[in-house]
Amino acid sequence: MERQDGPLIVQSDMTVLLDYEHPLSEEARRRLILYAELVKRPGNWHTYKMSSLSLWNAASAGINAEAIIDSLKKYARYGLPGVLETNIRKLMDRYGKLRLEIHEGNLLLHGEESLLNELAGHQVILECLRERRNNETWEISPEYRGQLKQELIRLGFPVIDLAGYHTGEALSVALRAVTRQGKTFELRDYQRQAVDLFYKEGTIQGGSGVVVLPCGAGKTIVGIAALARLNSATLILTSNATSVQQWKEELLDKTTLQPSEVGEYTGASKEVRPVTIATYQILTHRRSKKDSFSHMKLFSERDWGLIIYDEVHLLPAPVFRMTAEIQATRRLGLTATLVREDGCEEDVFSLIGPKQFELQWKTVEAEGHIASVKCTEIRVPLDQGISELYHSAEKRSRHRLAAENPGKVPVVRQLLERHQGTPTLIIGQYLDQLHALADSLEVPVITGELPQQERQSLYEQFKAGDVPVLAVSKVANFAVDLPDAAVAIQISGSYGSRQEEAQRIGRILRPKEGLNEAWFYTIVTDDTKETEFAARRQMFLLEQGYQYELEKR
Repeated sequence: MERQDGPLIVQSDMTVLLDYEHPLSEEARRRLILYAELVKRPGNWHTYKMSSLSLWNAASAGINAEAIIDSLKKYARYGLPGVLETNIRKLMDRYGKLRLEIHEGNLLLHGEESLLNELAGHQVILECLRERRNNETWEISPEYRGQLKQELIRLGFPVIDLAGYHTGEALSVALRAVTRQGKTFELRDYQRQAVDLFYKEGTIQGGSGVVVLPCGAGKTIVGIAALARLNSATLILTSNATSVQQWKEELLDKTTLQPSEVGEYTGASKEVRPVTIATYQILTHRRSKKDSFSHMKLFSERDWGLIIYDEVHLLPAPVFRMTAEIQATRRLGLTATLVREDGCEEDVFSLIGPKQFELQWKTVEAEGHIASVKCTEIRVPLDQGISELYHSAEKRSRHRLAAENPGKVPVVRQLLERHQGTPTLIIGQYLDQLHALADSLEVPVITGELPQQERQSLYEQFKAGDVPVLAVSKVANFAVDLPDAAVAIQISGSYGSRQEEAQRIGRILRPKEGLNEAWFYTIVTDDTKETEFAARRQMFLLEQGYQYELEKR
């Protein structure tokens, strides 16, 4: 095979090795992440994997098989295996082979005769079937629209849903040119583009899908703009009560909606109004595993024209099941990363919709819309006092012992001294560790145990500069708006969660005055399982172009 000096080694099993030291590595990486996912990074060789889902998301964004193959050929050191080209074309060709459409009020599935005959061998698919119209058209029972899409993608055949949506309850709402706070307001170009691609000029091709933007880049604004474009009653689902408040404040500040038109549906308040904001927790609450989810009725309490799934990567299984039943309602997913640690990315694709728009983090940073972040991994030795306990412990206990290593405390003190006067978050997974550290440093701590009102008070004090350092648990991973936070010190995390790492760095990405800089530190116990988990946690951010400097203590 002829050799060229490229940064990629492309393998027949759909994996691609990227030589991170190569001068063209960054250029190649920016192309590669459009259709492949980083899966590991030993040394200077980073391994990416193309999957059916990554290729179908690329197809939904308008990238075809030839463009992917040409991109790989351009950077490949040894050319492309013939079987790889065949597999890429085969998988990409499946996107669009099946279509759902409405004709004379009936839901129809169109596909080639040979493909429909193959699908007829699957009982779950046949249960969705109402009638075989002809060799290339089946009539589907409308109530099975979501289930059919889920099953088809599991069988390796994504269906393009062109069946359209009902308009829902009308709602008069528009974006303000000047906010209620008196500030000039207009959509950024990428926010407008995201809304346009979701809406697609009101055609049946628009109205469902996911918008992926970095933390701090204004995903909430995209949701609000979509709501204003559709002018219909909207249900907004989000991760926590703090986020509910932030959505409400943004809606009232930047649109013509009146307070009486926006309701909160949480543990403390259950208002169902033309725009209703609820948490995933309240929807999935039930008294026992035998009881039903009593608040799921919210999906049918109004004729919603749009449902917005904020932090869609957190969507719990019961909400997926309900979403399968409401496929005639427009659905918009918002997230900073489509990474899910539970393997349910296919359900997001089939039930919420394909990725409609994504902007790479470094692109937004270059435009000054988010802060530039210096990432540092600091490795500290295992404290001698727990060394023997660590080495005799079970595997799961070892991770926690390494995460709670007392040797991390002096490093936190040094970092606080280094960034004295800069708004700082200390972020951890384990409550005992956080409380002990917060007591030692004499800083306030926010965990799920703290009442919502007290949490909000501390957030406000942090924003005002009265509290320069906050210790926070995972309750602050999502949708907490602390725009001045410029330093994050991560002392422990949820094993190898790439999603959590991205969300935590997101706490400091809001644009800053002056040099627009921020610092993210992750403190890891050297020569323990924690170093392995740290490497996995960092993969999504590495994929986005961030680099971690390594310090050893």
